[in-house]
Amino acid sequence: MIARKEKIAYGLGDTASNIVFQTIMLFLAFFYTDIYGISAATVGTMFLVVRLIDAVTDPLMGLLTDKTRSRHGQFRPYLLWLALPFAACSVLAFTTPELGENGKIWYAYATYTLLMLAYTAINIPYSALGGVLTSDPNERVSIQSYRFVFGMLGGLLVTLFTLPLVDWFGQGDAASGYQWTIATMSLLGIVLFLLCFAGTRERVVCPPQRLGLRNGLRILWANDAWRTLAKVAILLLIGIAIKNTLAIYYVKYYLLREDLITAFVSLGMVGNILGCALANPLTRRIDKVKAYKALQLISAAVCLAAFWVPADQLVLAFTLYFFWGFFLQMATPILWAKIADVADYGQQQSGIRATGLVYSSVVFFIKVGIALGGAIAGWWLSFYGYQADQVQSAEAQYGILVAFTVFPAIASLLVAWVMRRYTLDQQRVVHIAQQLAG
Repeated sequence: MIARKEKIAYGLGDTASNIVFQTIMLFLAFFYTDIYGISAATVGTMFLVVRLIDAVTDPLMGLLTDKTRSRHGQFRPYLLWLALPFAACSVLAFTTPELGENGKIWYAYATYTLLMLAYTAINIPYSALGGVLTSDPNERVSIQSYRFVFGMLGGLLVTLFTLPLVDWFGQGDAASGYQWTIATMSLLGIVLFLLCFAGTRERVVCPPQRLGLRNGLRILWANDAWRTLAKVAILLLIGIAIKNTLAIYYVKYYLLREDLITAFVSLGMVGNILGCALANPLTRRIDKVKAYKALQLISAAVCLAAFWVPADQLVLAFTLYFFWGFFLQMATPILWAKIADVADYGQQQSGIRATGLVYSSVVFFIKVGIALGGAIAGWWLSFYGYQADQVQSAEAQYGILVAFTVFPAIASLLVAWVMRRYTLDQQRVVHIAQQLAG
């Protein structure tokens, strides 16, 4: 059994990650279009193009962590080494120098690329760390539940305090307000990463092994469970990225209540936290795979129901957004526990444990989903004639509504369909863990 104190310490690492991750998901597109002055179509394209770099950097980072050996362990050292660079890149991405139109675009590309590289370098080792804290399949769900509860608490900090801090720091200058807000949150992130480093211990130790990129990718492709999770990661994050990217636009331009943006996204984050907290009790009663598919179907139904909510029905709109996050995020710790199961399965198949590569590859597909979701959101806004910080046409309002409700529902339905082929149920993963331990 892993002590609660260590689970909390591990969770604090995701609090730090989510301070930046949730800011990107919820505020970066809005920051670029309405504060920095870049068109929605350009932002959508940038979100996609920059993520292509991850096609190279993610597996390389995974291989690097699989080969890392230090007195601090295999994955923990990166939290110590990269906390400060990650914070610095976050501030640069939300800095708005006085440049011409093309200069702004080039600066956005450069700083967003640096931020994604830094995120890759610290988040892949952090994610893989969760797979080596224990080999117990049940404890893995518990660890991931703690992780995502504390991760979503980081998101709650973002939703509650970002806009108020922007107003407080900026005093009417939103650009300056965003810069100082992210700087403040990034300093907190450094402290939390260091606490995570100090409070965790790696227990599943891999012997030294030769693992090149070609051989590693071959091992991954032979893992049918990994192939299923890769598809799930893309589809799931397309839906989440679209909904989170458009949440502010939905409140400001469809509900016509800009004053309720903070309340809306914060309530959604509370739903996320409660859902993550209930993942572990749920999987102690229901098989992880069955629970995951059911939660995707429920969240799809809740999300789709919001399409028929009129703009003046604020209570219903808020309620459905809360329950969408509640059911969808209840599935998130289950997904990340399954990634550790897939690493065990791969070791049983090939005799090689590629924890870093497994996690980095799934994180890559998560990023692909985020990139596609962000790109689709930006292109969709442009297609429907969105005009930044102006009264939107009825057509643009309808476009925001469709993308915010229908698209994420379709994504969850496709995830449930893909999971039909996933065969690592609880009985099988326990058997694999026993074989590896013996």
